[in-house]
Amino acid sequence: MRDVESRIEVLRRQIRYHNHRYYVLDDPVISDAEYDVLMRELRELEEAHPKLVTPDSPTQRVGAEPLDEFQRVRHVRPMLSLQDAFDEEELRDWLIRTSKLLPQGMDAEDLEFVVEPKIDGLTVVLTYEDGRLVLGATRGNGVEGEDVTQNLRTIRSLPLRIPVSTNGPPPTRLVVRGEVYMPIGAFREFNRRQEELGEKTFANPRNVAAGSVRQLDPRITASRPLDLFTYAVVNVDGRTIRTQWEALEYLSGLGFPTNPGNRLLDDLNAVVEYYNEWVERREALDYEIDGVVVKINDLDLQKTLGSVGNAPRGAVAYKFPGREAVTKLLDIQVNVGRTGTITPYALLEPVKLSGATIRQATLHNEDYIRERDIRKGDTVLIRRAGEVIPQVIRPLVELRTGDERPWHMPEVCPSCGEPIIRPEGEVAYYCVNTACPAQLGRRIEHFASRGGMEIEGLGGRIAQRLVSEGLLRDVADIYYLREEDLLPLEGFADKKVGNLMEAIEASKKRPLSRLITALGIHYVGSVVARLLAERYRSLEALMEAPQEEMEAIEGIGPRIAKSIREWSNRPRNRKVVEKLRRAGVRSIAHRRMPEEVAETKGPQPLEGLTFVITGTLSIPRREMTALIEGHGGRVTGSVSSRTDYLLAGANPGDRKYTHAQELGKPIISEEELREMIG
Repeated sequence: MRDVESRIEVLRRQIRYHNHRYYVLDDPVISDAEYDVLMRELRELEEAHPKLVTPDSPTQRVGAEPLDEFQRVRHVRPMLSLQDAFDEEELRDWLIRTSKLLPQGMDAEDLEFVVEPKIDGLTVVLTYEDGRLVLGATRGNGVEGEDVTQNLRTIRSLPLRIPVSTNGPPPTRLVVRGEVYMPIGAFREFNRRQEELGEKTFANPRNVAAGSVRQLDPRITASRPLDLFTYAVVNVDGRTIRTQWEALEYLSGLGFPTNPGNRLLDDLNAVVEYYNEWVERREALDYEIDGVVVKINDLDLQKTLGSVGNAPRGAVAYKFPGREAVTKLLDIQVNVGRTGTITPYALLEPVKLSGATIRQATLHNEDYIRERDIRKGDTVLIRRAGEVIPQVIRPLVELRTGDERPWHMPEVCPSCGEPIIRPEGEVAYYCVNTACPAQLGRRIEHFASRGGMEIEGLGGRIAQRLVSEGLLRDVADIYYLREEDLLPLEGFADKKVGNLMEAIEASKKRPLSRLITALGIHYVGSVVARLLAERYRSLEALMEAPQEEMEAIEGIGPRIAKSIREWSNRPRNRKVVEKLRRAGVRSIAHRRMPEEVAETKGPQPLEGLTFVITGTLSIPRREMTALIEGHGGRVTGSVSSRTDYLLAGANPGDRKYTHAQELGKPIISEEELREMIG
């Protein structure tokens, strides 16, 4: 089991890294197909071992956090990720699984399917009020995105105002999803001009589209030839749309661009024929696609089927075959992970694959290398099956010259020189030296990250530099840095050092949940940390909590509780916590942080009540959520039998409002809520 846990941890780390490169930096180092391979392997391992699933796993969430430069926007409806099918058998397996959940009296033969080319671009959400575009947002983390309205206004195919059409007057409120892309011909011309000007060129159209939409200067966006296809109606006032095909026709009738390749088909055999047709057409298109999306046409049925994890059951992405290339394996090196895992990887002679230049590929572990007899100097086949991290599939033995050399795992850690071990029954090797510089640098980077203590200016390179200079031996040493320690270092000017010291001081006030996340306890991510922070008043209280008590918390199982207990019992960790306490980190001591829970001497006015929010409020949705939670209430995303109140602002969503009425749930205004709070 431990080898499975180790592999899951490696996959999660790689996926988080590539999520950041893709969604935040718009600078991916791998293709979508390679990313899908990683995610697919992680999903399969978690499905086979459900007890290893954690709330902070990449499979439990979508995407990544939006940039701070843009205003955050909360989506009307969370955006989920599609399941993947990589061949016809997997597509039919999806339908078999779905068919088992169909209402009584219905079977697969009764279903219709809408198939749409899967555009490789940037997903956006467009909001119209009285026919005018009022908001355009990126996907972000699926719950919140970035307000890029001014940039999207520059896309000529996007209607700024919906005219009166065959569908009648424009709706009072309309929310649409679409995909921004750059046509291939325009991309090539754009790159040619960039090269002439001596400016940066891009690997593929998707990178340009994403980077263009997220420019702080809309004039840059306007200078780039972007286009758009819309594909979904999220919300529309005054009209009920019952099928996906009706939604596409409605959008087209309003003047929105929809893909002319969309089709309504009546059985899965026709879907497979459509897919095969588009595999052939793919290279002739003027836009990038990486598969087709297959959706059950009946939207009510889609809703009834629900989702599994973060993937809707009523749709699937039928992906195109992975692409392969042949190149030279120059060397095999190892990477030391934050938890000490030693992972081999291949250094490759650079090769172009699916629009990206590949220089590295995964080799998984020593057993993988031995089983395939992969050697330094081999000519190897690499694959981007599913467009994730490239992997070395096999050596081309027939091309060997005799100069190739077998590889063996090093006996010592390349970072600290200490011996490495391979626990019995596991495939992974570990460096068990907790002071290992490679691990320490990553631990400090994690501690200072946005999801942790949010110390701006203490990124990966700076963390590693301070470790190598001997200034940081554990995360607590961050709070004992002095300006005179930093100023002599090259690149550390007065302003940079001053800003870093201010950020370190400000981080002492971070709430308990952020501190727990920052400490990097195995299996404890941001979601688990919040559950723990809601139960315990301080880190000290958590560290003294019995394992059985933690296990009783909803969402905290035996594995997580055991990991916390073991972490808390280690003398080195207790020493670090004591150093943090002496440094003035507020969440250590036995007191409740105001950022986490409002201080009260008696029952909270909203204690035990569950709210759902809909419509436009006088304050941002996240602030209203914090207000409710700060007075003991709970906010969920959808109306159910457990809902106590629906808080309705202006232009409330039809579905939530109607569902609340159907269930007889009280619908209240902001004023009524504030009266309840007192």
